[in-house]
This record gives sequence, C-alpha cells and structure tokens, in this order.
Amino acid sequence: MKQRRVLASLLAAAAFDAPAADLADLSLEELGNVIVTSVTGREERLSRAAASIFVISAEDIRRAGVRTLPEALRLAPNLQVARIDAAQYAISARGFNNAISNKLLVLIDGRTVYSPLFSGVFWDMQQAMLENVERIEVISGPGATLWGANAVNGVINVITRAAGDTQGLLAAVGAGNRDQRAAVRYGGRLGEAGSYRVYAKAHPLENTRTAAGGSLADGWQRRQAGFRADWNGQPGNFTVQGDAYEGDSEVRPVGGAVQTSGMNVLGRWSRQLANGSDLRVQAYYDRTERKDNLLLQEKADIVDVEVQHGIPLGSHHVRWGAGYRHASSEVASGTIFRFIPADQNLNWASVFVQDEIRLTPEIDVTLGVKLEHNDYTGVEILPSARIGWMVAPSRLLWGALSRTVRAPARLDREIFAPPAAPFIINGGPEFKSEVARVAEIGYRAQPSAKLSYSIAAFHHDYDRLRSVEVVPGGFVIANGIEGTANGYEAWGTFHPLPTWRLSAGYTTLHKDLRLKPGSTDPVGPSNLGNDPRYQWMLRSAFDLAPRHALDIMIRRVGGLPTPNVPSYTALDVRYGWDVHPTVELSVVGQNLLDSSHSEFGAFTARSEIPRSIFLNVLVRK
Repeated sequence: MKQRRVLASLLAAAAFDAPAADLADLSLEELGNVIVTSVTGREERLSRAAASIFVISAEDIRRAGVRTLPEALRLAPNLQVARIDAAQYAISARGFNNAISNKLLVLIDGRTVYSPLFSGVFWDMQQAMLENVERIEVISGPGATLWGANAVNGVINVITRAAGDTQGLLAAVGAGNRDQRAAVRYGGRLGEAGSYRVYAKAHPLENTRTAAGGSLADGWQRRQAGFRADWNGQPGNFTVQGDAYEGDSEVRPVGGAVQTSGMNVLGRWSRQLANGSDLRVQAYYDRTERKDNLLLQEKADIVDVEVQHGIPLGSHHVRWGAGYRHASSEVASGTIFRFIPADQNLNWASVFVQDEIRLTPEIDVTLGVKLEHNDYTGVEILPSARIGWMVAPSRLLWGALSRTVRAPARLDREIFAPPAAPFIINGGPEFKSEVARVAEIGYRAQPSAKLSYSIAAFHHDYDRLRSVEVVPGGFVIANGIEGTANGYEAWGTFHPLPTWRLSAGYTTLHKDLRLKPGSTDPVGPSNLGNDPRYQWMLRSAFDLAPRHALDIMIRRVGGLPTPNVPSYTALDVRYGWDVHPTVELSVVGQNLLDSSHSEFGAFTARSEIPRSIFLNVLVRK
C-alpha cells in the first residue's frame, strides 16, 4: 500500500498543542458545569440539561488513543457503534442500526453531514482531526424541534476548538499493524482580534479478512486538509472554516475501487445584542462525490442557510429561527441500482419557535415546535415539551414528550433495480415520512464530590416505518411497519482517588416491530436494523505518576439477531508517557482479548475486526 510514502512526508513535522488538563484537575463538580448547546440551542450547564446527553471531551479522546471519529463515538455509552469493515461503520442510538442508518442526525460544527441519498452518513467519508475536537455532545432521543427531521433517535454534535485555542505547530505520527496515521497543524494570529489554523492529515487503513477466512479488499487511503479562522469583537464574532478530502479503497474483485472526494466551506456570524438577546447567522456549501461502480456514483451539492434569534423576556427565553437547504444530487447507475430520475433537486425550508420558561428557581419548562417543508411530503409538524426539576442541589429529574419524523430520501422514492427495465424494485412513489412519538424520563445526580450518574428510560412509538411490499411484477417501497422500542440508558463516574477515575455505562433495548394490516412485506422488520439487546462498558483512567498514564476500557456487546452476530467482549488499553514537556509517547492495544471478532453483517461476507497495536508520537512546543 501507499501509506508509507504519506507517513514519510510528515515524520519530520514537530509540535503538538499543550495537552488538556490532567485528569485530576477536572473535578466531578466541574464536569457537571460543562457547557452544552445541543439540547436547547444555547449554552447551558450539563447538570441542568433535560435530555439524555453524554459529552465526550477532548481529554477522553486523547486518553482513549482512538484515531477516527467513529472509534471516538464508542466512548458514548448511549450509542451503538459496530465496525462493518476496515472503513465502514454502522452507528445509531436506540436501535435501527445498519450500514444505511437513517434516524441519527450528525453535525460537525453546525454542518449537517447526512446524505440526501438515504438520510444517513457515509462514515468512510467523515474524517476529523481529533486533536482539533473540543467535545462531542451525544443526545439519545429526538431533537427535531431544534434540529429538524431525521433527528429521530439521536443527535451527534461534533464541536471543534476555536482557532485561538490551537496556536503553534502540531504534529502527530503513529503506526501499527492495522493502520498508520500522520497529521500536522499550525495556528497563528490574524491581527489583534483574529486567529487561524490550517491542518493536513493522512490515515491509511489495512485490509481485513472475512469471518469465513477469505480476504477482503477494503483497505483505504484517506487524506484531508482544512482551515479555520475566528474573529472576536465588534460588531460580533465571525468564523469561517472549510475542509477538502479524498480517499480510495483497495481494488475490489467486483466493481473495482471506491473513490470519494469532497469539500466544504462554512461561515458563521454571531452577536450579543444590547437588550440581552443574541443573533446567529450561518451558511455553508458542501460538495461530495462518491464513485462506486458496483452500487452507485453520486455527486451532491448542498447549500444551507439558517438564522437563530434568542430573546430574554423575564422568566422566558424565546428562541426562534428559520432555515433553507438545497441539495442537487446526480446519481449514475451502478451494477445493481439505478435512481430515476438520475438528477434531482431537493429543497427543505423550516421555521421553529422555542420557549424556555423558568417557573421557579428549580423548575424549567421548554416548549417548542418546528414546521419543516420538504419536496416529498410537504409540511411536517415537530412539537416537543421538556421539563427539568432540580429536586435538590446537583439532582435533576427530567421528562420529555416529542413527535418527530424521518422524512423521505431519494432511496425511499427513486431507487430501481436492476438498472434496466424490467425492474424488480420499483421505487416508492407514495412513501411518506416515518413517524416516532417519544416519551422519556431521566434522573441525573451528583450525590458526592466523588460520584455522579445519569439514568433514563424511554418509549418510542413508531408508525409508517419503511417496508418492501409485493406488487405485480416485483416490489415497491412503502410504509407497512409499525411498533415500539423501549429501553434504559445509564452511566456514571466514580473518582476514588485524585488520580483515578472509573466510568461505566449500560443500555438495554427491546424492539417490538410488526407488519401493519395489509402489508405484504415478505421479510418484515428484520430489514430495519440489527441491534443488541444490551451493551455495557467500563473505563479506568489512572495517572500512574505525574508523567505516566494508564487507560483501560472493556466493553461487552450482546449478540445481533438477524443476521446472527455473536456477542463479544473487547479490551482496549493505552499507556502514555510524557518523556519531555514537548513529547508524548503512547502505545494503544485494541481488541486484546481475541485475535479477531465480528461486529456486523452476514457470516460469509462480514469482516473480522482484528487485534491491533498502535504506537503514537506527539511532539509539541
């Protein structure tokens, strides 16, 4: 593979920004005061956020030793993360997990990254320089009033650091038996009020083997570069940022290599007004291209504009906003599928209003509704109500009721197979939005300076889920499945020593899906995701000495029913050593309990995820 040439070009780069504060420097009280924005759209303390939200910090990412965004998301106990092969992942919250999961909204610095093709994320195209990430806010449960359709089962909001927090020269280089990685970044000043950073990275991935013992050509070469600039002051704060990337897989026996490329640029302006209100305007352009001769070849151009205005009115804080999104999608036929029409223009327009009401110093109520228009089903109404009650200091009882939808995508309406008539799959011309009505209740507490925990229970009532109905001459996509999903989510942190932190998480899920009366779907709900009934994790972060750290994570994932994937237990260990104030060495072992295991897919074709060892060097000035 070509990765060694890429690594050699970056080995000489030096410097890594000053590490995050030592683990002992962040108390549980400070963790409760972490500021989040994904629940209400404005800054609030995590301890008062009335939602099932977990925050992955920059320190969590560094100490876990992960190299990709999907692997960082494993740190959130309220997500299901299954690795499909070397580069592809199935990621969801509260079920419906598969390679084309479509009920999870993912944002990177406010830019929505799901594809208009299927309302999901191509995870092999979503790269991020993890040293730039400030935190990842993970909400399990609906967020449609604020974020819109497709925020059905959860929201992932990746927030990167301001350019002023990434000054100086940075380099990271590492190699292991399954992947290699190199990255370089430089940040500087732009006059008295501005800062900037530029970066470049490369991350080659090795091929995997199938569970049946065959070889897979699923290794990847991935490269990305980008920038961010921030100006703070009058008449407001302004950010402009962008990325460009490309990647190509190994040449497959059928269909050849998969090639991906894209670029994006985003601008955001915000201002605190004299009356205490705030105003934010954001716009971005995103272009993606995917060439896969076996499945499809797509080019998509997306333009998105939104405005939000927050107004304090006594005990109320009213936030309203409007947005417009346009996507131009061009799809060339593959060996298996065809989209008719091949070229499509899609538009979404929305307006929302949300009122946060402080009934008493202890009780907050948030009421909101969003109206969102799409070209397939017209106007969708997305209401929600949340209540948070501080029953005692550092103890929050919360509940929520929501209605949300997953709006149709091109895959639901316009997919045909085979590529030439007569077609067996004839699209879904009458496909309507999938609907979820959701009830949640949760409790978050910090009973002592050493212990904090969160627990939530949820009930999702689904209607009009996607089915494949038998019609004369073949099949058509329709809304023939309904049912419920129930479960629990719990996690906590215990700090037995100033230098030792223990964390744990546990989730359960029970889905009861069924065909609606009159449905002729021959397969049924098994096509709507493959989910474990339970999963748990334990993490230990221990500062052995002022310059030595040991991190251990063990996780257990229950078996998947259809197709059957056995349950597995994985052990990851990282040892880090600050050999100098400017140099850190670390060695990371992943999946150490077995030589390999499967996480997703049918037996004959699925990848075995192997044990890996990775040595990393960080140099900083």
